Amino acid sequence: MGIKKILLASAAIAVLASPAMSADRNGWYVGLGAGYSIVDGDMDIAAAPRPVDFDNGWNVHGSIGKAFANHWRIELDVGYRENDLSFTRIAPGPIVQNRTGNLSELTAFINAAYDWELGAKWALTTGAGIGMDRASLDVDAGGDDRDYELAYQGILELVYQASTHWDVYFGYRYLRAENVEFDGLRVFGVATDNVSMDLDKHLITLGVRYGYEAPAAPVVAAPPPPPPPPPAIKQFIVFFGFNKYNLTAEAQAVVAEAASAAKSQGAASIAIVGHTDTVGGNAYNQKLSEKRAGAVKDELVRLGIPGDKISAMGKGETELLVQTGDSVKEPQNRRA
Repeated sequence: MGIKKILLASAAIAVLASPAMSADRNGWYVGLGAGYSIVDGDMDIAAAPRPVDFDNGWNVHGSIGKAFANHWRIELDVGYRENDLSFTRIAPGPIVQNRTGNLSELTAFINAAYDWELGAKWALTTGAGIGMDRASLDVDAGGDDRDYELAYQGILELVYQASTHWDVYFGYRYLRAENVEFDGLRVFGVATDNVSMDLDKHLITLGVRYGYEAPAAPVVAAPPPPPPPPPAIKQFIVFFGFNKYNLTAEAQAVVAEAASAAKSQGAASIAIVGHTDTVGGNAYNQKLSEKRAGAVKDELVRLGIPGDKISAMGKGETELLVQTGDSVKEPQNRRA
């Protein structure tokens, strides 16, 4: 099928297919490339018994385009290519006559290209373009002529993403312009008209592209709000009469307030600790403090607090609210 047909087929596949891939390049860019130009085939001139051969030459091209987030690119591509030519005639005598010249082209294409990701930094570009080719043929001592023809090209590039804004690529392009004609030439003194050929060229280029938008900063999810602090432990104190463990009216009011707070806040547990003053023996005061704690628990249960959420214990006279000596009747130490 030939390399040019294979390349054009791959370009057509790139135009038709667009698999889902993550996007890297986006935005406007400019490009510049240069390299080798090879003319595929030769040209017949009636006055020259042998076909005209083209030497390998050079090419340069620049582009301006737009990259899209889905890996497609559209660009305007302007290029210039030049190849020297030579042909020989053996005149009567015999005399060897040589002629030289050059074939140059100025082209403008609209290209569509797709960048296939090969990794974090590498991509393979396939594409195709259509445009105009202005071909000029200049023969030494024989005049020159130019022709304008519709042209198309296939594109294949290996791309390295050097940085956020720079690409470096090594590429191959196949260019074709059909039925290019040159008139008004004189070759070995003979007027030569209607010199035509299908112009096929292979271009090997090295180039760069600059531009593109900087990628958007990754979205960082806001940290979740810290959990609310646990509710503060609320303390209630009830006081008892001397050598008593029954609840006074004031003490019952305090216990009722504690029960209401436990219900509204959903308290997981309630701890009750009974205390005494320093009058009496340690064993007696220990039992008295336990009875005081038990009295408060019973009142809480009566007010609707589940008993299994309530712990009750006594500390006797070991943890005085007001420090006193032994056998001192201190009302604030008789508490729970």
